[in-house]
Amino acid sequence: MDASLDPIRMPERAIAVIGGGPAGLVTARYLKKHGFEPIVFEASNRIGGQWNAASPTSAVWPGMRTNTSRILSAFSDLDHAPGVSVYPTDADMLAYLERYAQASGLGAGIRLSTRVESVERGPGSGWIVRSRHGDESVLEHYNRVVVASGRNQSPEMPDIPGMTTFAGSGGFIHSARYGGAEPYRGKSVLVAGCSISALEIASELAFAGAAKVTLAMRRQRYVLQKLLAGVPTDHVAFTRFAAVAGQTLPPEAIAAGMKAMVVSRCGSPEQFGAPKPDDNIFAAGLTQSQNYLALVAEGRIQPRPWIAAVDGRTVRFADGASEEFDALILGAGFRLSLPFLSDAISQILDLDGVHIDLFDHTLHPDLDGLAFIGAYQLIGPNFPVFELQARWLTYMWAGLRPLPPAQTMRQGLAMARTRRAGPPEVPMHALATIFASNAGVEPDPASWPELERALWFGPLSPISFRLTGPDALADAPARTAEAARAFGAIATTTFTADETARLEAVLRAPNAKVA
Repeated sequence: MDASLDPIRMPERAIAVIGGGPAGLVTARYLKKHGFEPIVFEASNRIGGQWNAASPTSAVWPGMRTNTSRILSAFSDLDHAPGVSVYPTDADMLAYLERYAQASGLGAGIRLSTRVESVERGPGSGWIVRSRHGDESVLEHYNRVVVASGRNQSPEMPDIPGMTTFAGSGGFIHSARYGGAEPYRGKSVLVAGCSISALEIASELAFAGAAKVTLAMRRQRYVLQKLLAGVPTDHVAFTRFAAVAGQTLPPEAIAAGMKAMVVSRCGSPEQFGAPKPDDNIFAAGLTQSQNYLALVAEGRIQPRPWIAAVDGRTVRFADGASEEFDALILGAGFRLSLPFLSDAISQILDLDGVHIDLFDHTLHPDLDGLAFIGAYQLIGPNFPVFELQARWLTYMWAGLRPLPPAQTMRQGLAMARTRRAGPPEVPMHALATIFASNAGVEPDPASWPELERALWFGPLSPISFRLTGPDALADAPARTAEAARAFGAIATTTFTADETARLEAVLRAPNAKVA
């Protein structure tokens, strides 16, 4: 800490929130509602996080659309504007977040173009936050700090021999810097990766006039389309039933059930001419693209194994085959990067670019008053999860919910360290129900007979977590039913025979837990 600067002691109820994207905004909204004074630090000159395409750290491209539906790409207090499509554009999402901030009265507490440079322990207690706005550096002492700066700011660049020698006329970029298909018209393009972004970019290039599109991957994942018989995938795949089943059934049964759902609705990649994935869907992984498999079947995207080496325009693949390309787009994901945290804090959290040791992804017993929102790799919609995590944190700090005992948190840290051996991704439904239970807002489906089927097999809509507990809303039942029947998936209250059988099997399990 610079001894020439005396930290400004902030009011007791002031809380620094680092990040003006969805996670930071929803956290500030609930903190403000419960009597705190959130100060949101946003490095860009506009809020929105990843959805602000003008931000240097944004990875969206012009016309990009969400991979989660309109209903699950929103918070419980505010729906998207009329006329927004099922899968909103980046512009729709930015407009939504700006309306949300305005409706929540956050404007006065948002510091735009203000970058947090460091967070370290304060003298005695609290946290010293150094921020910079232009040439002005400010040092402030807060009792509490929330890190909500996002997971997708530092592009992952895998070590591929010769990558820096690539000499195609279209250049080499990470997918985070992709700005649209026009520069690749008439070119032979290699997209490396099997993430959602990689598949969507490859599909866009194939539609938009690239001469040839090749996709290299470490492993073939199972691919979910965005719509299943007209119903958004996130309404089908991420449900309360899936969450409870994941807690009660053996892992092999969960894997088999998920694979059966995916293959029955979307087919298996090898049916389309793509490589055959691992039989275990957890080992193979899951990704999403509406058009990728169809374009493989049409020969407009050519799958290849991972890149072994690059030499000028020539790319050699793991199977020994070689091919020349005009452009290379690397879709290898992102590293967890929190460079403003002091070395001491980073060591306590055991940050390594992928993992972070936290109790329920939020707290650390040795870092009182420091919390994290959204520091996980989520499979599925993140808006409902961010909101639930923000509510839980707010309720603890406001005294509405108990802080976990230190021993409980340390047990949670041990579980986090154990999980490092497995996939880093976490299903949306798993985290949503954990945060909802912690916050005391997880509804018991049996207590809502008219909504029971919707609560079990409908979407985990944000409004469904406003039925009970702190911040319950009178119109939540009607809006929950509306969200469930929006696309015809849960049009009646009557369970199907298959739903009844699956539900009974899960609820009979010895360790079944329902709110």
